[in-house]
Amino acid sequence: MATDKYMKIIENISDLRQTVTAWRQQGLTVGFVPTMGNLHAGHISLVAEAHKHADKVVASIFINPMQFGKNEDIDSYPRSMQADQQKLSTANADLLFIPTAKIIYPKGLNQQTYVDVPNISQGYCGESRPGHFRGVSTVVCKLFNLVQPDVACFGLKDYQQVQVIETMVNDLSMPIKIIAVDTIREPSGLALSSRNGYLTEQELSIAPALSQNIQWLAHQLKIQSRFNNFSDFSGLANKAAIQINNAGLKTDYIDVCHANTLQPATKNDTELVILAAAFCGKARLIDNLRVSLPSKA
Repeated sequence: MATDKYMKIIENISDLRQTVTAWRQQGLTVGFVPTMGNLHAGHISLVAEAHKHADKVVASIFINPMQFGKNEDIDSYPRSMQADQQKLSTANADLLFIPTAKIIYPKGLNQQTYVDVPNISQGYCGESRPGHFRGVSTVVCKLFNLVQPDVACFGLKDYQQVQVIETMVNDLSMPIKIIAVDTIREPSGLALSSRNGYLTEQELSIAPALSQNIQWLAHQLKIQSRFNNFSDFSGLANKAAIQINNAGLKTDYIDVCHANTLQPATKNDTELVILAAAFCGKARLIDNLRVSLPSKA
């Protein structure tokens, strides 16, 4: 196992910029991993991936109030700062940026300029959590301006979020390469998430039904793709939703979409993604799976 190296911890913008500028003057490239803390193996895989593409890696921990809805309690979001710092140090992150809400939003949320990414942020989590992606894109845009990374790594568990951020970067001509990293899972198939800590032992036993039914739906899509005129994607998704509910979860949504536009799948699409979310107790779980079908030509 690699020996931990010194990780600088910075809480203000001026010190962050000074450090990054010094790296730049040495000709070093910068990778970035923004997080909200309560880190797990999925986050650490992002740090490892960033190291493959950059000389220095910056991680941030900021529980962003702008992306929490009216009925979502930011105060109950799990926090584990000391453990997070140890994990990032062990992963050889070079710098940890821990700003306060006052630093990120000095005029308060109501007077903050925001970034709104149209179309791709609508529907799915965007519909279930109004304002969520506005908060995500705004804080990520601001963190990008502060860190000015060459590359930034995001987990594919939050598939729609990755698409929103890639769209923002392209639309605003940001010189940043977005790297999407595969989801890390429990042996049961459950996608790792900071919110899994909300789950009781009983809930942990049924939570994998979400990923299992996504896998079932993917298998059905591949079977049905043998028939050129098949287009009843919503019918198959509804069957998966019923199975998820029968397992003891409460389906928020499960849909089959075009993998890039996130528009509802059509019979001519071959690159698809299944997007799903379900409630398990008080935890809202999200998951997805890319599905490639044979060309219809």
